[in-house]
Parts: sequence; C-alpha cells; structure tokens
Amino acid sequence: MNSSVRLLLTDEVVIAMAKIVDDAQSETREPSHSDIEFQIKRAGLICADPKMQGQSVGKAKRIRAVLYWALEHNIEAGESLVSQLLAMIRGIGGFRNNSPNYVGEEAIMNFREIAKHQGYDLSLDGELIPKVLDNLSEIEVTEALQAYIKRAKRGSQDAALLAGTSKDLLEAVAAHVLLVKWGNYPTTANFPTLLGQAFTALGLATINDKVTSGEPIQRRMERALYELGCAINALRNKEGTGHGRPFLPSITNGQARSAIESMGIISEFLLDKLK
Repeated sequence: MNSSVRLLLTDEVVIAMAKIVDDAQSETREPSHSDIEFQIKRAGLICADPKMQGQSVGKAKRIRAVLYWALEHNIEAGESLVSQLLAMIRGIGGFRNNSPNYVGEEAIMNFREIAKHQGYDLSLDGELIPKVLDNLSEIEVTEALQAYIKRAKRGSQDAALLAGTSKDLLEAVAAHVLLVKWGNYPTTANFPTLLGQAFTALGLATINDKVTSGEPIQRRMERALYELGCAINALRNKEGTGHGRPFLPSITNGQARSAIESMGIISEFLLDKLK
C-alpha cells in the first residue's frame, strides 16, 4: 500500500478496523497480540494500549481503545496504525477466503463501504486504491472531497494533493462546483480562471469584481478567499506528481501547514455554498 494512501480516522473506521482484527467468534487467527503490539508501538501509540495498563482485553477491544485514544489525541498516528494493520493483515492472508487468517466477508464488506465514502476502493486483496473522481457520482465526489477537506484542515500534507494524482484539493473542488452548476469545466484553464469561474458560479466575489458602495462586508471576505486560493496554488510544486512534497522546497513546514489548512477552509466554504 502506498504510504500516502490513508483513510481519514473516524468513528466508523475505528469500529470497522476493530471488527477486522476480532477473532472472538472464531478460532484464534493471526495477527497475534504480539503482532498487534508491534504495530501499536510502531505507530507511536503504546501509551494508549490497554495491555500496557495491565488490562486483559481481546484484540478488537484493544484496537478500539487505541484508535479511540488516537481520535482524541493523535489522529495522524491513528491513521498510520490503520494503514499498518491493513498491510499486515493483507500479508498474512486476511483477505483471502481460503486462508486460515481470513477475517470474514462481513468485516471486509463493512470496511469496503466506509472506504468508498472516503473516495477509495478496497480491492479483493485488501489494497486501498484511490477512486478516479471523474468516475464517481456527484454524492460520492462530494463525500470524498469532504474527507480530504477534514484532513486538510488538520494540516496533513497528504490532503494537499489528491492521492494518486497531481490535482490539488482546491482545483478538484472548483472543478466539482462547475460540473454541478454548469455541467462541465474547462480542462485547459489555468488555476485562477478555474477558481474564479467556481466563485462566479456560486455568486461569490473575486478580485475581478469591483468594490461597490454599500456592498455586504461578506464580499470582501470572498475576494480575500479567492486571492488566498490563488496564492496557495502559486506555492505548489508543479514538478510533483502527487506523491511527493506538495509545495516548493523554499516553503517552510510551518508555511506549508498554514497553506494546507487554508486549502481546507476555502474548499469547505465552496462546498457549503454549493449545498
């Protein structure tokens, strides 16, 4: 699994992941408790492990406790743990129905449905594969973009560029707005034009709209958000392919985090206006 492909950690993901490792209703299967402990340590979440606190718990309860702690205190570590557990379970045959470590059809189907709502397909062998947004329904695209927006608002760099593509979040949201409002979008337009058209389609102001006397103060904010979006795009690493650092090498980590969080704010603003 590409390390950049991660599900957004949510209550649904926590529950589904716990079900995948749960062997309470069957003969004991791998991963063992020691395997699970290794992955918890690797993710930096050993402090949340109930086993380390002297509690005697099953595998499902153990994973659930650790991931719920991560949901409150260290989401990125929790997302890493989910990714690591999926890779481990795939490696021991957990997604093969003829394997003694098979996790079960229901657990897989539940996880596949949750992944779908975040813009991923779960393959037959347990690989998370980013969906091509152009092939999704309007509702599915909106759900996938909302998952990226949530991650972007936390400053996660993997949210700046959509997994498996060179398209950034703001570009994808602007294109989605135009598809919904106008039925198409200009594939060859530069970013300021694309974003400007999305703003216009939603009745929002850009820097090309002159200030008029007595206009609502919200128009000033709209222009500022448009200009901020264009500025963030100018910081993009245009040589990247979607798998590396999304911003130019001259941008500090702090500046990159602020830019990604701003991408999330602007994208959320546009999707909210689209509702």
